[in-house]
Amino acid sequence: ATHIVCYLDLDQFKVVNDTCGHVAGDELLRQVSTLMRERMRASDLLARLGGDEFGVIFFNCPVDRALEMAEGFRAAIRDYRFGWEGKSFSIGVSIGLVPVTEADRDMGRVLSAADTACYAAKEGGRNRVHLYRPDDDQLMERHGQMQWVSRLHSALDEDRLRLYVQPIVPLIPGAAIHYEVLVRLEENGRLISPGSFIPAAERYNLMPRIDEWVFRNVLAWVGDTYRKEGRIEGTWCINLSGNSLSDERLLADIRAGLVRAALPPGALCFEITESSAVANLSRVVSFIGEVKKLGCAFALDDFGSGLSSFAYLKNLPVDYLKIDGSFVRDIATDPADRAMVQAINTIGHTMGLVTIAEFVEDEAILEVLREIGVDYAQGYHLGMPRPLVEMGR
Repeated sequence: ATHIVCYLDLDQFKVVNDTCGHVAGDELLRQVSTLMRERMRASDLLARLGGDEFGVIFFNCPVDRALEMAEGFRAAIRDYRFGWEGKSFSIGVSIGLVPVTEADRDMGRVLSAADTACYAAKEGGRNRVHLYRPDDDQLMERHGQMQWVSRLHSALDEDRLRLYVQPIVPLIPGAAIHYEVLVRLEENGRLISPGSFIPAAERYNLMPRIDEWVFRNVLAWVGDTYRKEGRIEGTWCINLSGNSLSDERLLADIRAGLVRAALPPGALCFEITESSAVANLSRVVSFIGEVKKLGCAFALDDFGSGLSSFAYLKNLPVDYLKIDGSFVRDIATDPADRAMVQAINTIGHTMGLVTIAEFVEDEAILEVLREIGVDYAQGYHLGMPRPLVEMGR
């Protein structure tokens, strides 16, 4: 007989906790566990493993049936809206599954495999189900967060992070191109994608150090280009994590670096996520105000992925609105996604914001975005990430 261990990690739970407090967070966890119980068999076991993580054991269960039930969890949690004091939140869940047979005696290994599968689901874009495959090298890459801490410290000390850029292409005539700066880690001649190490960096508060490294190196590269050529092509977009937005020392370093560099207005843009901005609202608003005086723009990334409220937009003095890729991905075939993108685009434009659609994977998606009137598009169809050092060649 085969049993299945299922590891679930809620996406966007931190937004509810940070915005509404722990009482709301606890109530959300209770409601989610009720949703899951309604979709399990009486013989199965549900447990909360800590924080926003749950474990389920499907006893004597074929893999196909377990995948079906896990998909049921995912769909129910995705469609669920949590209401608290007039606010409405949408969440998601990343789910990893691992089959257990009579030969499996090491429960530590089983849980580790389930955790690893869950991280694979997160890296695949969150809000999805992933079945563990022992021969999956990329899975093993994500396995063991604690190992990543020392590996990241070494990479930072030895200058082994690598910068890549992906174009953000204007769909309106006369607008300048943008480039989003992405980070990779080089280890033994191999490049490792951020989905493998960013979760560990976030959990163990290494993001401010990574963000500082990225900012310093991009500023040096853009500054050199400006001095040599007397101009800068386009706008260079740098991501700032939630941890970094609450790190006063880093924010002070960014301000000082911008003053020294004296770049022309519009050369740099900082991308912040909706959830991190809301979690540090007053601090973020004052930081944005100070940095915009130094000629930088701000983009709100992954918009629509966590909060159902447009109210925060009125309080955030950003310039760009990046529409979350989960809405864009199926826009050519799903009328609901098209309506959602249309609504976000209209509200963005009404508030004087420039809109950007992420995850543009083919011409059909691009065509719909043009019809809707989205201002910029980003995705593999328009340009793959390439090394920063190759730019300008």
